[in-house]
Amino acid sequence: MPAPSIALPPVGAPLLSLRNVCKFYGEKKAVNGVSLEVPRGSIYGFLGPNGAGKTTTIRSIMNIILPDSGEILLAGRPLDGSCRDSVAYLPEERGLYRKMKCVDQLAYLAQLKGVSRHEARVRARDWLGRLGLASYAERKVDNLSKGMQQKVQFAATFISNPDLVILDEVFSGLDPLNIELLRDMIVEQKQRGTTILFSTHMLAEAERICDAICLIEGGEKILDGTLPQVRAAFPLRSVRVAWDGEPEPPADLPGVVQRELSDGTWRLTLDTGVDPQSLLPRLQAAGRLTYFSANRPTVSEIFLAAVRRHRGEGAA
Repeated sequence: MPAPSIALPPVGAPLLSLRNVCKFYGEKKAVNGVSLEVPRGSIYGFLGPNGAGKTTTIRSIMNIILPDSGEILLAGRPLDGSCRDSVAYLPEERGLYRKMKCVDQLAYLAQLKGVSRHEARVRARDWLGRLGLASYAERKVDNLSKGMQQKVQFAATFISNPDLVILDEVFSGLDPLNIELLRDMIVEQKQRGTTILFSTHMLAEAERICDAICLIEGGEKILDGTLPQVRAAFPLRSVRVAWDGEPEPPADLPGVVQRELSDGTWRLTLDTGVDPQSLLPRLQAAGRLTYFSANRPTVSEIFLAAVRRHRGEGAA
């Protein structure tokens, strides 16, 4: 019998909440006072360098390990075994029953989450078709390529229609076409109401699909918010510019601390507080502009700046 469903909060209200979660291994602080809230119906990027504490945090959410202190809530109630059918997890370390047929594998995993036998097989074939694996339904998992196996496990994660899905490096090892396919599937599942915690090292992908991001470093949260909020904390620091005839930028541009030529355009790095628009008259005076762009910082640039700032403050 399926477990009773949880009472979901309104879209946009916190579905998953971590409150001052700590986990130590001896003297090492793997997670130190992490608090965050994942809004229902969002894709929430969970980012950090290697060893930052992401995996320990995720395993704590999944009750694979228990935190030493703090609490983890799903829809306002403790996230324990009673909530397990509402949560699905795709770990970085993949694992399937290799001797089972693909359709049997998916149907079996759906039934473990409370889906009826008939409905589980219907969903299994539907997911295999959507992922381009319909002709492999009766094949054993170990006859599939690594990328195909990864798509089967992706389907297994969503087949029970969970309320919360945790994806850990879901794109690892996939080619660009399959990354695009799974990316579209993730966005589609969000639009259907699924809340997704998206842990990845692929920062460009996080920027493309995430509504908000959290960055942890050294077991501590150092950045958290929607993408507009996060970018507001890291103001514009550069412009790209090019002229007809490709001259160099004037040497005495106020507020420019670095100049770099790349792919036919000049990137001008600005000092803190300099308005990119204030440069425009001087740049126009230097020649006929063919390109001008005030570049908002990418998630990758924000990631690097935030980690360096945190490490610098820690050293200080």
